[in-house]
This record gives sequence, structure tokens and C-alpha cells, in this order.
Amino acid sequence: MIRLKDTHYQNTGAFIDSAIRVAEYYGFSHLEEMPRLERSQRKGLPVKESDISFARKDERVLPSAARKCLACVRPDHGTLLAWRIMHNNGAIPNITLELHVMGTSSMIAEAILIIVANAIAAEAGIAERIVSVNNIGTPESAGRFVRDVGLYLRKHIESITPTLRPRAAEDPLGTLVQLIERGHPAIARAPQAMEYLTEEERQRFWELLEYLEVFGLPYELNGQLLGSRDCWAHALFELSTTDSETGSPVPIAFGGRYDPLASRFAQTPVNAAMISIPVEIHGKARESKRPVSAPPLMYYAYLGIEARRRSLAVLEMLRRAGISVHQGLWYEKIGDQMRAAHDLATPYILIMGHKEAMEGTVIVREIATNWQEDIPISELTTYLKRRRIAPWQTSSVNA
Repeated sequence: MIRLKDTHYQNTGAFIDSAIRVAEYYGFSHLEEMPRLERSQRKGLPVKESDISFARKDERVLPSAARKCLACVRPDHGTLLAWRIMHNNGAIPNITLELHVMGTSSMIAEAILIIVANAIAAEAGIAERIVSVNNIGTPESAGRFVRDVGLYLRKHIESITPTLRPRAAEDPLGTLVQLIERGHPAIARAPQAMEYLTEEERQRFWELLEYLEVFGLPYELNGQLLGSRDCWAHALFELSTTDSETGSPVPIAFGGRYDPLASRFAQTPVNAAMISIPVEIHGKARESKRPVSAPPLMYYAYLGIEARRRSLAVLEMLRRAGISVHQGLWYEKIGDQMRAAHDLATPYILIMGHKEAMEGTVIVREIATNWQEDIPISELTTYLKRRRIAPWQTSSVNA
């Protein structure tokens, strides 16, 4: 959970306002304001939450999020990017900002979620940020992992507290998560989920790691990041900081790909990923009414996997400079991006292809005249402001 004392905000509402601005820059929209499908158009059957095995406390809000996102996904509208606010009245009351990407199987979804969460934390003034990632694979490889976890726990059953022993037989993974949270000494030698990945799953995981590396975001592999097989598949990730007084890690965001849960509710295969960012409640807690801003004049498009990898850093550079753009990194084809730019009627398009990615440039094209110019990435923000192609914020964006 984010503690306000680790940020430069005086109240929770100020943090939420800033976080929403960052999320909306990257294309996320308020889930509660999205049009819902008619009940006759919605797929799936009722699912009892009692039939879902949860390994973590923060997984229990996933079913409601999955239902609401599925109620907004239209087959002809492609990928959904949504945010929502959840109020939690626990031992420490907090507000959680959830970000969801539904409709793409590409690891660009996880990359966007991690980078947006990192930008939100940076914007809040949290200087030291640690990204941890793990991969539990598909239900098949996760099944092999959980089987061996059960055998491992059976060997160490005497060291487990009596109250937790019955769960070890019924829910080995949930038991392991409990032991990790308690710092049990046996966890150091427990099976690691990444050891059970197939070659195809390893290649998929490497795709996410490449996004982070090209962006320049350090990360660490952490085999103790785990969750329920009923909820998660493939990548899990956590963002944390360090307590300045104790030196211990303080988790501030957690997420992953929740295809199994979303598919269970939809009764058909669904791709979905999310991240949750909880913050303590202090002072004003409600977000302010968001002002209506002028629509961006530009659409950012990519062509090729290398350009896609490098585009996240370009978008973050533009965000920090206060320059708004439309973009669709979740699209797989350039044609889909061009159609989106046409529908939005933006007068300019920024294009990065493979050649531009290798040369460190971006094409700036004016739609009406077809005039275009190659601009070095290092000079792009200055160029756009000088040419007055893009309006920018008067207040600086800090990180």
C-alpha cells in the first residue's frame, strides 16, 4: 500500500487525481462511465464465487472487476482499457486504483500496466521503486508446479502450524502463499514456478522482459510472487519501495494476467490483465471532477515489434513533457492504427517503423498535405512545441 508520507501529496484525493491523469494519458477510461452491453448481448453463465479458490486477499475483488469489464467489451471494439476506484474498509482503510486491459493476448498489456504504475509512483515522488516479476505459466504447467508444492509441503508438514496443516492438503498453493507472507524458513527451498514453464511460455515471458529492458526499467525475478490458479496465468508482477526507517520492502502495486478468471465468467476464452494500486486514506479521499481538455492533435503509430518495444519510452517522454497524443500500442496491425487515427480525425500522425526504431527517429506527418519529416527522438518534444503541432501543459510534469 502507498503511504502518503512516502509521497509529496497532502491527501489521498490529490494522489488519486494525479494517478488518473497518468492512466488516462495512456488510454485508460473510467469503467463506470463506459457503455454496458445489453443483458441479451452478454455471454457467460453465473459463477459462484464460493467455487473460486483464492490464494491472496487482494484476489477477492477480481470477480467484480471481471464482470464489469466483460459487460463493456464489444466484439467489434477490440481492446478495452479501463480504470476504477475501490474503497476498502479494513484494518487500514484505503482506496485502490485498478487498471484493466482486456482483449489482447500480447505482453504489451502487462508492459503498459507496469510502466503506467511505475509512472504513477514516480509522479507521486516515490524515488526508489522496485519491479518484481514471476511467471506461473498456463494452467497445465502451473498444475505440475502445484503438484510438487503439495509433495514439498507434505515433507515439511511438521514445521507448519497446526491451523494451516489442513489447508496444505486441499490448497497447496494457497498454503505456500501464507507461508511466504509469514516468512516461514521452508519457503527458501520450495519449488519455483518458472522451472515448470514450457519453451513457448519462456519465450512469451521474455517478450515482457524485453519491453521492460528496452524501456530502461530495472526489474528482478521473484519466485515468491504467487497467486491462485483459478485467477491468474502467465505473468505476475509487483511494484514496491523501501521503508526508509526499517529498510524492509513495502509493496505498492500488484497485478498480473487473469485470463482464467475472466474466461470462467465469460464461458469463452478471454484475455485480461490488471494491476491494483492501493493508497491509504488521509484527508480528502475523493477524486476531483476532471476538467475537459482539448483532444490531442496527433496519433502515435508503430510498425514492427522493435518499434513497439521502443514506443513506450517515447510515449512516456511525451507525457512528461505534457504533450498529449492518441495511441494504440495494443493493436497488432498498422492498418488498425491508421483506421483509429482516421476515426479520431487527428491532423498529424507520429510514426515509428523498424528503420526509425534503429535510427532513433520518429516520422511527423501532416495528414492534409502528406508532408512529413524525420525527427530525432531526443529533439521530438522541442520540435513539436516549436512548430506548435501539439498543445502542452503549463505546469511541469515531475517524476
